[in-house]
Amino acid sequence: MNSPILQLLVLAGIAVFLILRLRNVLGTREGFEKPPVANEEPRQMPRDHGFEVIEGGPDPDITDHVAEDSPAARALAEMKAVEPSFNVTEFLAGARGAYEMILMGFERGDLAEIKPFLDQEVYASFAEVVEARERDGLKIEAEFVGVRDMKLIDVNFYPQDNLAELTVRFTGQLTSVVRDRAGEIIEGVPGEIKTQRDSWTFARHMGEDDPNWQLVATGE
Repeated sequence: MNSPILQLLVLAGIAVFLILRLRNVLGTREGFEKPPVANEEPRQMPRDHGFEVIEGGPDPDITDHVAEDSPAARALAEMKAVEPSFNVTEFLAGARGAYEMILMGFERGDLAEIKPFLDQEVYASFAEVVEARERDGLKIEAEFVGVRDMKLIDVNFYPQDNLAELTVRFTGQLTSVVRDRAGEIIEGVPGEIKTQRDSWTFARHMGEDDPNWQLVATGE
């Protein structure tokens, strides 16, 4: 066998060997495969639509309690501008505690403790009712159960003297009986829980050192 033919056989053998090795490494394609698309843009990850805080956006301390862009919301924003430390949520927590303290002080006729938290006119009306009870020999026995619901229903701000007025509607629950001089129950049932609804207005001059709010009006 001449030399050129021998060289061709050797080269052919090497080519077959390389083809078999490539098949073992890369495998073969079988079944349906999506043909490549020219200039296909890479798939983008979905955006996270979670909560984002936008600087300069609505104040959640306000919009959690009153409608955005309402007169109440604007009044609360003006209060915060005068007194940046003012917090509506904290005010309502304090109002809840004040409601229990003032209501039970009135029911039991003990006004001395709650007098600093009452406007003069409110204190005078409370004192008149308590004095009338004492003249008639009546005694109220009451226990506070809790506040079932409360809502900020009105807000007013008077910038000329920085006076703020916030009205809160309370739905309170308590037990109460009225006894006469002989100790007999003339009103109420012992242990029976009754629901009482009150709308109270608290006022304070924003920016002053005294942090206490006063009860300036009551209603149903």
